[in-house]
Amino acid sequence: MGHKEPHRIKAIGWLRAAVLGANDGIISTASLLIGVASAHAEHGHLMLTGLAGLVAGAMSMATGEYVSVSSQADTETAALAEEQAELDADGAREHRELAAIYVRRGLDMALAKRVAQALMAHDALGAHARDELGISETTAANPLQAALASACSFSVGAALPLIVTALAPQQRVAASIAMTALVSLAILGGLAARVGGAKIGPGVLRVTFWSALSMGLASAVGAIFGAT
Repeated sequence: MGHKEPHRIKAIGWLRAAVLGANDGIISTASLLIGVASAHAEHGHLMLTGLAGLVAGAMSMATGEYVSVSSQADTETAALAEEQAELDADGAREHRELAAIYVRRGLDMALAKRVAQALMAHDALGAHARDELGISETTAANPLQAALASACSFSVGAALPLIVTALAPQQRVAASIAMTALVSLAILGGLAARVGGAKIGPGVLRVTFWSALSMGLASAVGAIFGAT
């Protein structure tokens, strides 16, 4: 029975997208609410602002991801069509190209030719897509999945400062939002670093510093231009 080694690098793709969406949700919504709270807005206006920020941010994330990943998928489709045309036009040349790739990876020419021949006999386009173009089933773009994941993760993150706004006293709402947001972001940064196998400290410090800066600037804008 074969032994399957777990590699953390496999989690980087979905982990990055989930953490990025949640971080954006917390930071942008918390900064927005703190800025409006610093302008002495009423509690009802804060809730409306936070809800609007959640919806707008989630849709913005979904739209951006859908457009970006759709462009990637279109590029991959065009590249595969071009590669298939080259295989149909001159299979021998494509065999030499594939063998040359394996030689650069450390195989001797005789073995590289046999490997290329065997893989092309099994799935010529798949072999060239994977080893020449860098396209595989695990890296294939899925626009709807990416859009949905980004919108959901953003919404989950944005819900936190919105809940704090609903529960915190008016006079302490800005401080409560900032504190819970920074703690949550620090936990997310540490979790992402831990799962990815990186050092926890730098990840926590990065997200905490830049998040505090964002909320501080938003608070300053609200205090300067807000009503008294």
